[in-house]
Amino acid sequence: MNAIKSGSEFLDDRYDDLAGSNNDPDASLQALLSAVAAGKIAPDDARDRLRHFDFEPVDDFAKVDHHRSLRTGFPEAIWGPGKTPEQIVAIFRTMSERVPVALATRIEPEVFQQLQVRLPELHYHPTARICVLQTADPPQYPGAIGILTAGTVDIPVAEEAAVTAELSGFEVQRLWDVGVAGIHRLLSHRTLLDRVDVAIVVAGMEGALPSVVAGMAACPVIAVPTSVGYGTSFGGIAPLLTMLNSCATGIGVMNVDNGFGAAMLAGKILRTAARLHACEGDTKRQRSQ
Repeated sequence: MNAIKSGSEFLDDRYDDLAGSNNDPDASLQALLSAVAAGKIAPDDARDRLRHFDFEPVDDFAKVDHHRSLRTGFPEAIWGPGKTPEQIVAIFRTMSERVPVALATRIEPEVFQQLQVRLPELHYHPTARICVLQTADPPQYPGAIGILTAGTVDIPVAEEAAVTAELSGFEVQRLWDVGVAGIHRLLSHRTLLDRVDVAIVVAGMEGALPSVVAGMAACPVIAVPTSVGYGTSFGGIAPLLTMLNSCATGIGVMNVDNGFGAAMLAGKILRTAARLHACEGDTKRQRSQ
């Protein structure tokens, strides 16, 4: 048997036609199980392939979770700080063999320059500080995510959320610098809140904007405090506490500066809603039969 191939082509040359869509782990797993059921692959061979299907060691410093997207809807992401460029590159290469989109967060420009020497195909989003190695288009999902900031200085955290959400397959609508110090700026864009299905609201200072948005919008609001502010902001603790103590309903609060986590939560909300909608449609069709 040949060595396991990259991406969905984990099947050897004799079974290339059994592989799913490019770098789709769900389709790849289904293809493998179907091949076993059809007698085209021996169970022992399938067992050997599955040993590397769930996680894969990268030298002695990482274990890439190949099943993350199957369980949660999005592949594992690389946290950049604390890793050497060599480690990040090795993890990227391992991930790109199995998933259509591999990303690393909190990558500074000087680090990206070192990464690009080794991986010229890397794409960099400088404001979001996200590196992306994309081998195929991600699956697209229904639903729109609105991302708002209180101030211009909050944009890097918001862009981390926006880029992550777009790479997850969702439509994103951006609205920057609409904080409560000039509430008319938000009110002039109120129709955006009616169009989106989830709102991510990023704010530093006192962190009041998520409460205002949640009081105006019917959709779930994900509040992200930032570390922007003067001394008694305590690096984002003040807006975090404001958001946690909001009297407006329907707010979930992320950790300080966690735009990536906000996008992940928004994606889970929308994918769950899509599944429920599909189940509802199936139920109606069954009742009509």
